[in-house]
Amino acid sequence: MASSRTLQSAITAAPRPAAAAPRWLTSERPSRSLVKAVSWRVTGTVDTMVISYLITGRLKWAISIGFVEVFTKLALYYGHERLWNRIPFGRVRAPVADYQI
Repeated sequence: MASSRTLQSAITAAPRPAAAAPRWLTSERPSRSLVKAVSWRVTGTVDTMVISYLITGRLKWAISIGFVEVFTKLALYYGHERLWNRIPFGRVRAPVADYQI
């Protein structure tokens, strides 16, 4: 008859089937991609306006250029982000914690 300690070590050493990681650990919701796109566009638009002003010396032109590019690049970034969310390259699944009683 096996001792309870030996039996317990055999049970805990047995491999467990890997559970699927929750979806939120492996991908992003569209709302998160949208917020990231907006925050990045604010940063990018300010950069574009500063560079435009330094090149042209005209504040009105810099603001106009920034205004146009904010909408086009926001849409491009959002689409790019959603496309990359479908590609598994470079993703690492978070380890699933062992269930213990």
